[in-house]
Amino acid sequence: MKAQSQRQLRAGELVRHAVSDILKEGYLRDPILAGVSITVTEVRCSPDLKHATCLISALGRKDVKAIAEALNHASGYLQRALGKEVDLKFTPKLRFEEDTRFEEASHIDDVLNRATVRRDLGEN
Repeated sequence: MKAQSQRQLRAGELVRHAVSDILKEGYLRDPILAGVSITVTEVRCSPDLKHATCLISALGRKDVKAIAEALNHASGYLQRALGKEVDLKFTPKLRFEEDTRFEEASHIDDVLNRATVRRDLGEN
């Protein structure tokens, strides 16, 4: 993946804060989203800032893919609400995906803490 420009990073942070605030208000009526604490960990914007991919995680929930699908279903509402919150030339089209980086980092830590790996690395 190509590194994002400063403009994309600034817009991504602006969108991340706004989407987090919108989700915190709790206006979405989907039963999958009821009572779920959703964290928007990162927003990646396209170079023209017309598309934004929101990486999400949910506190204590294993079915984050279902939550992402529900948010994608409500993306039209979220985009309209985002347009009222941010001052951008275009309101980006939102897409939600599960953020798997935390699980991957945990898996790498587990592998590095195995006795055989520690032995191969010369650690006791």
